[in-house]
Amino acid sequence: YGKKIFDKIQESMNPEFEDETPLNPFDFWQGADFKIKIRTLDGFVNYDRSEFDPTSEFLGGDDSKLEEIYNQQYSLTDLIAEDKFKTYDELKEKFERIMGLQSGTDRVQFEAVEDTVDPVTSKEEVSSDVQFSKAPELQDDDNISYFQKLAEEA
Repeated sequence: YGKKIFDKIQESMNPEFEDETPLNPFDFWQGADFKIKIRTLDGFVNYDRSEFDPTSEFLGGDDSKLEEIYNQQYSLTDLIAEDKFKTYDELKEKFERIMGLQSGTDRVQFEAVEDTVDPVTSKEEVSSDVQFSKAPELQDDDNISYFQKLAEEA
């Protein structure tokens, strides 16, 4: 979902006014249904009028049905395990290497080479070529190697 719906959820959980009761729309027992109201304003989709219904028990509060649904959830623990992410030091080293902040590393340097044609007096198109002085020596990153190949082919 987008920002507008996220804002609606946040507003329901953290109301702006003191007389409004905060609600957790994700609560099985005292959550609330969300009514999406889609309008088109100036050619763009708008969700400003979407709102939450008053709190109610999900599935009429039938604990056996709630437990059945709860037990069908998938664990995301293996997707967010620490071994799935690089450490801060690895990311910092890579950033500094790419940005040329480490000593002994080279960055890609671009030189604009202009044609000698005077654009004011000539009707020929003026173009400029980009030349690479040295490609960075980067391994283990598919995206960077892809762009490196593109640079070498240019």
